[in-house]
Formats: sequence, C-alpha cells, structure tokens
Amino acid sequence: MALAPAHAEDRIGAEIAPRPVACAALSQATLPNASIELAEWHRPQVLAPDGTSAITGSTNKNSQVGALCLVRGVINARAGVNGKGYGIGFELRLPEAWNSKFLFQGGGGTDGFLAPALGSIPFQGSTAAPALVRGYAVVSQDGGHQATDTSFAQDQQARLDYAYGSTGQVTSVAKQLINLFYGAHPRKSYFMGCSNGGREAMMAAQRYPTEFDGIVAGNPGFRLSYAAVGEAWDSQQFMRVAPVNALGEKIVANAFTPRELDLVSQAITQQCDGWDGLKDGVINGWEQCDFRPVTLQCQPGSTKECLSEAKVGVLQTVFAGAKNSRGENVYASWPWDAAINTPGWRMWKLGTSQTGKPNAIAFTMGAAALRDYFMTPYNPDFDVLAFDFDHDVARISQTAAINDADATFLTTYAQLGGKLLIVQGVSDPVFSANDIRDWYRRLQRDMGAQTSNFARLFMVPGMTHCGGGSALEDIDPLSALEEWTDRGVAPAQMIGKGVLLGDTRQRSQPICAYPQTAIYKGGDERSAASFICH
Repeated sequence: MALAPAHAEDRIGAEIAPRPVACAALSQATLPNASIELAEWHRPQVLAPDGTSAITGSTNKNSQVGALCLVRGVINARAGVNGKGYGIGFELRLPEAWNSKFLFQGGGGTDGFLAPALGSIPFQGSTAAPALVRGYAVVSQDGGHQATDTSFAQDQQARLDYAYGSTGQVTSVAKQLINLFYGAHPRKSYFMGCSNGGREAMMAAQRYPTEFDGIVAGNPGFRLSYAAVGEAWDSQQFMRVAPVNALGEKIVANAFTPRELDLVSQAITQQCDGWDGLKDGVINGWEQCDFRPVTLQCQPGSTKECLSEAKVGVLQTVFAGAKNSRGENVYASWPWDAAINTPGWRMWKLGTSQTGKPNAIAFTMGAAALRDYFMTPYNPDFDVLAFDFDHDVARISQTAAINDADATFLTTYAQLGGKLLIVQGVSDPVFSANDIRDWYRRLQRDMGAQTSNFARLFMVPGMTHCGGGSALEDIDPLSALEEWTDRGVAPAQMIGKGVLLGDTRQRSQPICAYPQTAIYKGGDERSAASFICH
C-alpha cells in the first residue's frame, strides 16, 4: 500500500531530513502479523513519569520532549489458553529531529504494561537525558501479555513471548516503521533496560546478535528463574525469626527492625570501608569484605545493641545464598554492603506490612512468578514457603531454558562489533551482584582476551535495585556506550555522582570497569579526580 506523503502541517521545528510519509499514514502500513492502532502527531510536550520506576529504574521526573510521531500497535493478536486475548503491544515514538538511531527500551518485573517509550537511563538517580530527548526513535513493549499478574503463564506462547520472542518481533516491526517514516534504516540500534529489562537486554545479545550495535543491561535478572528460587529461600529464612502479632500472624517486616538493619549496616561499614584508602561510606572493596554477623550477637551481661543468635543465623544463611541439603548453592551468595538498611533493600526483602499478608516484593511478585511462571506445570495454588530446595528446583528447568540469559558464547555479537555494557548495584536485594560477577568471569573464560573489547561490567557500591540505596548512582551509561560504538573509546570508568545516605553534600567517584575499583590517591575526597581505577 502506498502511504501518503508528509504534509506541511506535520512539520514543526527543524528536521534532520524530510519525512516521506505523514505520521497518520503509518496507521495504514501493511506489516506481517501486526496492526497499527494509533499513529498521531504530537507537538512538543512534557511527559510525566510512568510510575514503573520501582521495577524498571525509569525516571520519576518529567521530561520535555520535542515534536514526534506516536505509534501504538499489536503484534500477533490471538486468543490463547482459556480464550484469553494475547498479543505483543508496543509503543514507538519517532522524533521529528531524529539522530538516525534506534533504542529498544526494556521492561520490568513480569512485564504486562506498556510504558511510555522514553528511553530514560534506567537508574532512578540518573539525571542524564533520556534517549528520546537525544533524538532517538524509541520503542517499548509489554512482553506479549496485558496485566502485571502471572496468569499469562498458563499460555505456552505467552511464556515464549515473555522469555525472548517479543524482543525479536518488536525489533523487526519497529525498524520497518522507522524506515517507512524517515525513509532510512537506523544507523545504530541499541537496547537499554534494568531488572527484567536488563535480562531482556542480555537476551538481545544472546538471541538477536545481529540486531543491536550496543546494549546497556542494568541490574539484569539474567538468571531470573534461579533468582526466584533465591527469593523463596530468603522468604523462608526471614519467616523463621518473624515475630507474631496479637492475631497469631507472623509479621515478616519485623523479622529485622529498621534499627537492627542500621546496626548491621554500621558494622559492615566500620569493617569494610577504608579498603580503598578512604573512609567515606562507599565500600569500593566489596569483594574483600568478609563481614561476619556473629560479631553482633548478643553476649551475656552485655548492654550493647545486638542481634539474637537466631537473627545472626538467618543473616548468615540468607547471604550465603540458597542451598540444597547437600550444601550446594542453587542460587548465588550475596556481598555484604552498606545499603542493607535502606528502603530499597527492605522493599524487596522484608516490606513494611504489619499484617500477616507481606507486601515485600519477594513475597508478592516474586512468589507469584515462581509458582506460576518458573515452575512447571502452572500451579497457582503452590505455597512458595513450602518450596523444597532438594526436589523443586528441577521444576524450573523448562522455563529457565527459554528465559535465562546466561549464555557466554557471544562470538557473532562480538565479531559484528556489538558492545555490551552491564551495570550492577552491589547492594541489589533482588539479583545478586556475586551472580553477575561470576557470569562475567565465565564470559572471560569462554571468550578469552577479546572479552573486554566488547563486554564490560561496572559494579556500583551501595546501589540497590535499578537505583536507590546509598550510592553515587547518577551515571550515564548511554553516553559511555555511544562513545564506545561511535568512536571506539571503550569505557574504563563512568563517573558516579550523588549524595550518600545521611549526608547532604554532593560527591563524585569513578565507577570502574571490573575487576578494577576506585582507589583514593589524595586530594578532595568528594571529587572523582582524587581517585584512580586500579
């Protein structure tokens, strides 16, 4: 079908190049298995936050964007199991002042929502401009199902779409629409996401190595299936020391009080801060931190603040990682870091509910995902507090095979010049920093000396999940990626800025490419110029 040319009234402000078709004409585009439901021109406007930042790291600030063409559509609309409707919903924003680049914005959690295609830096504290503001054409998608519950897991195709299929299909449709609108293919294509969006980002490198020139994977749930097992482990351990209310209900939020976690954080900082030559609240030497919570255990006759023997045992068991009865880890251990007392850590692990119904995300979204999606067969009545770490782990293997982005054979992506930039918060309470570190070591083993030429890992001390915690999390990985893909300048460091918990003054430090870390060399303690990566 021939599409109508762009009209003068569509053009507002300067353009990089004339558009061959009007925005509204994209609604008539003929695309295999896809239908366009909306194609309309928008004048410059302020976009409000999308409300998903807790699970995607997206901005919680307003964004001023220029004139653009907004497109929404559905791919492979169908009736699925039990007659429920499915389809891969997507939103594409095509800016008038296009920079000839394309960015795929990752989702979060179990997807099921269509976030505004803005391409914000997926760390809540970042002040860097979103991709759309920079001139990128940006697409977002819902993972192939609507609604954020996990009932989609009843449907085989919906599982495949969430695991990886939607990424490939949306990429294809978005690039076709970009070509129709601008009369040119993107010069560079990128993927950027955090959490499940970070998993999707790593999946893009592994299953679609020819589609993307650069990828930012933030706090990636790359072994999402096993992380869900880890959440079940943590939940069971915390329930062991949860006090009982007047109704006889266990209150998991009170398993550790805020003051008790303050005590743990202070002890970790006291022992492990300073390895980098400066006691400043940033534990750059997190791998060297061998904190032992038994040092906080209550002693007979002592009047100091302390933890009960049972609580010390639970902390040790949680941070050692989920294990079977043979003592083998079925999910990774966790590093000790200072942000254990921050809201971002509590929100995922313990929550704040004072009833017998926990509101910690591990108990809500995590538990539902484990029983419905990760375990086979689908069983919404399964009690994750009864998960058996000897026998039930095998039940996630089918989903893990399609869902987890843990491959280390990336020869095509590397050969084509693709660049992978991974950013991980050391205090992430959802996806263990040790897990992604261990994956990167395996990547180095399997890909050899070329690894740092195409893949680099950046660990942010004190950062929880996709931002938050007590960290210098104001970073700009997209600019670092652009330097790498466009000018061949591999990032040895990114500058992290921010205000640490309990402080009011700005500071900056380098976030170094792993295995290097920031070392204080003298001078202004609050300036990145006073540190080197070593």
